[in-house]
Amino acid sequence: MGRLNNKVAVVTGGNSGIGLATAVEFAQQGAKVAISGRNQTTLDEAVQVIGHGAIGVKGDVANLGDIDNLYKEVSSKFGNIDVLVVNAGIFKSAPLAEFTEELYDEIIDINVKGAFFSVQKALPYLNDGASIIITSSAVNELGFATLSAYSASKAAVRSLARSFSADLLDRKIRVNVLSPGPIETPIFSRGGASAEVVEGTKAAYAGATPIKRLGTAQEMAKGFLFLATEDSAYMLGSELVLDGGIKEL
Repeated sequence: MGRLNNKVAVVTGGNSGIGLATAVEFAQQGAKVAISGRNQTTLDEAVQVIGHGAIGVKGDVANLGDIDNLYKEVSSKFGNIDVLVVNAGIFKSAPLAEFTEELYDEIIDINVKGAFFSVQKALPYLNDGASIIITSSAVNELGFATLSAYSASKAAVRSLARSFSADLLDRKIRVNVLSPGPIETPIFSRGGASAEVVEGTKAAYAGATPIKRLGTAQEMAKGFLFLATEDSAYMLGSELVLDGGIKEL
């Protein structure tokens, strides 16, 4: 018996990286899985990888209509939601002096506004006692050059988990965050950087962790599984940090 047998799980940004690994883990544990993402091609590919009757719904979490459409589709196919992983987000950086309003708005619209309304608009579709998990980051308490807006966005969703938990106490809905450190995912190459630059960036991030390596998406998926199940029943408005020690040492 899987640990999520007959549960309905939604993973936003589930078409690559940590989100995809989490969707695969949930499906293998018996959940009915729905993922969302902005790219139809990668969505279709991800659904094939996940298997187990998973569905993919194209949408941008910065567009509230797309969020509504996601939950309506899930409801019509699977019913109410037991586990919601709010994972859709972007990682972009720039020196403070060169930051543009457009870049700032893009980061905040997707990472903060998208997370806020992904939870709010799910409320009519969530079962009482559901688990909501928001992807934050180890940088939510750290200061790195060029990452000011991104770090602030991840600190914001850490704060949202506390307030959402208070809001939803009467429905016994738990809201927690998982905060990864640097993880081996396709995000490093999305900006069009050369292979040499990508490898150099990975090496730098790995070297910044006490454990001296990048984490894996599969390791993060195990953390999401813990937060999705009754194993974490006493966690509320809290944070699971899986960062290779970068915040702690």
